[in-house]
Amino acid sequence: MLQDTPQEWQVVATATPFTGKKTAVRTDEVVMPDGGTAARDYQVHPGSVAILALDDSGRVLVIKQYRHPVRHKLWEIPAGLLDIPGENPLHAAQRELYEEAHVKADDWRVLVDIYSSPGGSDEAIRIFLARGITAAEGERFEASGEEADMETARVPLDDLVRGALAGELHNNSLVCGVLAASAALAGDGLEALRPADAPWPARPFTA
Repeated sequence: MLQDTPQEWQVVATATPFTGKKTAVRTDEVVMPDGGTAARDYQVHPGSVAILALDDSGRVLVIKQYRHPVRHKLWEIPAGLLDIPGENPLHAAQRELYEEAHVKADDWRVLVDIYSSPGGSDEAIRIFLARGITAAEGERFEASGEEADMETARVPLDDLVRGALAGELHNNSLVCGVLAASAALAGDGLEALRPADAPWPARPFTA
């Protein structure tokens, strides 16, 4: 089977010309295979988790959120940053599912791990599959900013697959998640997915 392999080319100089609230931009001068060097600019990102929450009727919980860089309101699956260094990604995913959808889940598995844009960012995303969906206890999380305008819906998985292939849905976590879930269902089944605490070399974490 094909497998991605870790490798790190020599960096002879580095600078961070911009540091924002959550991310930064770094410029590395990297030695190329021919012996020359080239500058590589990329976003330094803490990493993210996303959750494909699948209910007992085969529907996926989705949210619609404004994304300013692309000037669109996109249908997405719940997701959030790994704000705390070394945070267990499952705990972050459970928190995001509660905050964005006021939902909890009994069964968690790793659906797929991706790099969102490896040519320009080091962001790694772990997409979880969550099942056994029920309403969370207590008051709803008070959303603010762009999240205050979010819509929610539950949509059959097959409809989301069709929407992604038709070019109607564009969020990377949603597209990767629904296609991975569909492939898993057509293959060895959801029970064969990795456990929720499976190692994640891109973002090591504590138990």
